[in-house]
Amino acid sequence: MKMLYLRKNNYQKTMFSLTKSTGRQREIIEIVFSNGWDYMKGLLTGGKADEPQLPTPEVLRKILVELGPFYVKFGQLLSTRPDLLPPNYILALTALQAQVPTVSWSEIETVITEQVSRPINDVFSNINSSPVAAGSIAQIHKAILITGEEVALKVQRPNIDIIVEQDITLIKAIAELVSLTEFGQNYEVINLAEEFTQAVKAELNFTTEARYTDQLRRNLSKSKWFDSKELVIPQIYWELTTEKLLVMQWLNGKPILEAEINPEIKTKPEITTLLFRSFFQQYFVDGFFHADPHPGNLFYLDEGKVAIIDLGMMGRLDPRTQQILTEMLLAIVDLDAKRCSQLTLELSESYQAPSLPKLENDYDQILRKYYNLNLAELNFSEVFYDVLQIARKNKIKLPRNLGLFAKSLANLEGVARKFNPEINVFNEIKPLITDLFRKQIFGDTPLQTFLRTVLDLKSVYLQTPRQIEVLLDRFTSETLQFNLRLQELEPLRRSIDDSANRLSFSIVVGSLIIGAAIISTGSQTRQLLFISNTLFAAASFLGFWLIISILRSGRLK
Repeated sequence: MKMLYLRKNNYQKTMFSLTKSTGRQREIIEIVFSNGWDYMKGLLTGGKADEPQLPTPEVLRKILVELGPFYVKFGQLLSTRPDLLPPNYILALTALQAQVPTVSWSEIETVITEQVSRPINDVFSNINSSPVAAGSIAQIHKAILITGEEVALKVQRPNIDIIVEQDITLIKAIAELVSLTEFGQNYEVINLAEEFTQAVKAELNFTTEARYTDQLRRNLSKSKWFDSKELVIPQIYWELTTEKLLVMQWLNGKPILEAEINPEIKTKPEITTLLFRSFFQQYFVDGFFHADPHPGNLFYLDEGKVAIIDLGMMGRLDPRTQQILTEMLLAIVDLDAKRCSQLTLELSESYQAPSLPKLENDYDQILRKYYNLNLAELNFSEVFYDVLQIARKNKIKLPRNLGLFAKSLANLEGVARKFNPEINVFNEIKPLITDLFRKQIFGDTPLQTFLRTVLDLKSVYLQTPRQIEVLLDRFTSETLQFNLRLQELEPLRRSIDDSANRLSFSIVVGSLIIGAAIISTGSQTRQLLFISNTLFAAASFLGFWLIISILRSGRLK
């Protein structure tokens, strides 16, 4: 009764919070209604929160685009969670782009002036009023500083923060309604909504993106797997960067799939190797990676170098997850379903372990389609998506950043295969995997690892003679005891006890009958006849009780 009251109270508070954005709510209802999403229409109009029913992937994408920039960003974030959505939805949302008109130069100029806190002419000698690109949150303009450097200005769309706040309120209210369902409880939709809204808020603060950019540049400035001078991460002009204005180095080049590659400077295979090794260092060494390497964020520069841009969405992997994913790569290459299952459980954040045989069977079915493929044909991102789908199917909760990792790897591999169809991903990453396993065995400092191993061996060496002496002493003094516990032994013991008891009763009954027969044969007195009859009666009673016991046990046959 108390739980029912709490749910009813939460529902009433949620409906009240929905009414706080009535204008925006009415607009959303019209879009949802026109596209036929009855479930969401019911939620927004006070209907019952049944189990969620999604429209088709194409309709969902269309609705998100029509709803505006925040929902486009929300859909892009959803595309990073293949542990929540089926593959066809992930595919539809991955390429989601907002169909937003460009903001007029007068509005953009106002934002720039407010952010630099002085006349624009005191900072920039020239700004191109036509945007280079326009997105759901910002648009890009090319400019030249007073000092002569060419820069890119990422300017936040006017009032986008106000619109986002309104939509965040609505998203959280809807999440509270869905949380009343079994689906909402299983997937903790309130926490998911909080996670998504915080991610969007982070992208509204351009200083966060600036810090990410600097950190990635530092991480990739040194590497033994590729020439870091061939990889460019744009410099940030911190003296001009604010929450709504990001000023960074202008890079002359084109998106990698649109550029004309000069093989005299660098060949396509060399560029592919550079990309894969730089990203696998991000994944498995630094644990800090670009989560959205789509074709527009990977540039081929005029001087033949490769640039990574737009670092608003980044992912992180802790050392333990990195180690397990490294082993998972090897298990996938070996098509080892059992090892994949074990590693998935090691990654799991669930409190209740699923059925291991069922998990192994699911992996075996998934890996079967790769049996006849050579390593050049193996699509690693597809396999990792399969891993997340298996986890979702078995209700295994994996770390949420694995979704970002799978999306990043899928984007990277997709771009690489379009750019260089002859690519063999395993050959590209083989030196890295070898080094990673060496690192796991020997550590970053082999000398320190060696000394620690020597100390452990010394401890074993010093303790072993004493332990052997104790063991031999117990053998010779007959005081050695073994503590063994065999599963299912207790039922067997009880069964043997029952059988022994029945056999004993049978012997007693037979003895009574034989004794009574002997006495009755030579009975000349009334006393002997009484004893004989008593023995027959006792034997009959015990025999009757034994027959009933056997029949009741159901083990007559």
